[in-house]
Amino acid sequence: MRARELAGSSLLPLPRPTPSEFCALRRQDPLAAPRLRSVAPVEMSMAGHRVLLLVGFLLPRVLLSEAAKILTISTLGGSHYLLLDRVSQILLEHGHNVTMLLLSGKHLASDTKDKEKSYQVIRWFPPEDYQKTVKERFNNYIEKALDGREETEGLVKVMEIFGTQCSYLLSRKDIMDSLNNENVDLVFVEGFDFCSFLIAEKLEKPFVAILPASFGSLEFGLPSPLSYVPVFYSLLTDRMDFWGRVKNVFMFFRFSTMQRCLHSTFDNTIKEHFTEGSRPVLSHLLRKAELWFVNSDFAFDFARPLLPNTVYVGGLMEKPIKPVPQDLENFIANFGDAGFVLVAFGSTLDIYESQEVLKNMHSAFAQLPQGVIWKCQSSRWPKDVHLATNVKIMDWLPQSDLLAHPSIRLFVTHGGQNSIMEAIRHGVPMVGLPVNGDQHGNMVRVVAKNYGVVMQLNQVTADTLALKMKQVIEDKRYKSAVVAGSVILHSQPLSAQQRLVGWIDHILQTKGAAHLKPYAFQQPWHEQYLIDVFVFLLMLTLGTVWLCGKLLDDLPASLQAECRMSIHFVNSQDTRSRSMKHAEVH
Repeated sequence: MRARELAGSSLLPLPRPTPSEFCALRRQDPLAAPRLRSVAPVEMSMAGHRVLLLVGFLLPRVLLSEAAKILTISTLGGSHYLLLDRVSQILLEHGHNVTMLLLSGKHLASDTKDKEKSYQVIRWFPPEDYQKTVKERFNNYIEKALDGREETEGLVKVMEIFGTQCSYLLSRKDIMDSLNNENVDLVFVEGFDFCSFLIAEKLEKPFVAILPASFGSLEFGLPSPLSYVPVFYSLLTDRMDFWGRVKNVFMFFRFSTMQRCLHSTFDNTIKEHFTEGSRPVLSHLLRKAELWFVNSDFAFDFARPLLPNTVYVGGLMEKPIKPVPQDLENFIANFGDAGFVLVAFGSTLDIYESQEVLKNMHSAFAQLPQGVIWKCQSSRWPKDVHLATNVKIMDWLPQSDLLAHPSIRLFVTHGGQNSIMEAIRHGVPMVGLPVNGDQHGNMVRVVAKNYGVVMQLNQVTADTLALKMKQVIEDKRYKSAVVAGSVILHSQPLSAQQRLVGWIDHILQTKGAAHLKPYAFQQPWHEQYLIDVFVFLLMLTLGTVWLCGKLLDDLPASLQAECRMSIHFVNSQDTRSRSMKHAEVH
């Protein structure tokens, strides 16, 4: 294992960058700006200056730490893979030895296929018939979602096939032996990928988890006061009225039931691959994670309570910005000050199965004075539709680089977490057309923050979409709000990448995070919610009332009458006193 140097060799003060220089530096190197800002000029004595110089000379030679062996697991593909790929790259650049267990196959999005990796990759291919089944079930689920018929039943069917996939993987003795031989120090899993938790448990290694979006807090015990923390699928904001809070309570029970259904899809896999007596309960296994990283930020999410083992790292996908290709630059230049609109719907979502949706969107784009750069497969383009002169379609495009372009005016998105975080980072307002999963809830947050507007895809017409786009482009309040969100994102003391590697190092150095987990994780529910205390107090109160009544009944009749007269006298005196005070006031 190789050593990793943790400190720079110089602590000499440098000039503080101007805001424009700071933003430019962040675009070029996300990790550099916080370091540069931290060495602003300060006045110090000559002795203090010498001490700093001495520390700056010695620290690089003293603070050395060994690289750890870290396994990352990606078995879902699409944006889930892209997030784990970025995590792997960051950990590798920080000096760790990284290996990824990567699912491959024809059923995955092209973004996950055959790209050169700087870290080690262990690939596995599920059976061909399984790949076909996955694609059919997922397409059926998306088709229903496009029609506004997204159902829990459809999601459960998708999760059932993931459970089968996990069973295939755990049955591969060659792969599991290879993972065991790696003898990793830490496993990095993804919150929606339940199989990755089972693999970590099978390897008997500590693990940390990352949530791809800002939902699922019920899964790992994050405090979620229902009065202001909206439940996933509720489509509520943190500012709920009475009926909103009523809805949130009902959604809490519905979501809890749905989570149990999703977890149950892995029951057969657990029974098959874990011996009786050592079979994990999936809900307990989720809370076993040493740390939970959340791919979100409070520039986007609603403020809420966190536990010490929960770290927000929204913005992990941030990379140095590159100039856009010349053909795109030439296209953008044709529209001058009007600028351009970027349209992209993520790495896995194919909304263009519906030719009607595609034609309506094209007609809406043709009404804009801006140019439109649209991620859309040319093979799907209807032969009977002539492409508008202001529209350019591309099979692939550099989304982050285009969002950073000074001429961009609007981003039309499906509402995926990574896409929204990129738009906030660059201060670009949005029109959202959510389809499934967390996208609807994400767009609720976008609207609540005034970063953009939302439309339901099955209600889109050419005129309504064009009207919404013009509204967001022309009303400068949207642009101002999202620029303010960009400032919140960029002005934090540490970048998302620094928070990630810093906490990973902390876990490695402390051999786990038991000190960050509340005792509530070990408490039975009746203790955690004080049910036993409330029952005791209720019984004590009822017992006291019963005992007083019993004692009163056992008194002689004369004493009972005297007690009642005394009580009546006290009550009458109290009433007279209040009446006199009321008269004095008036």
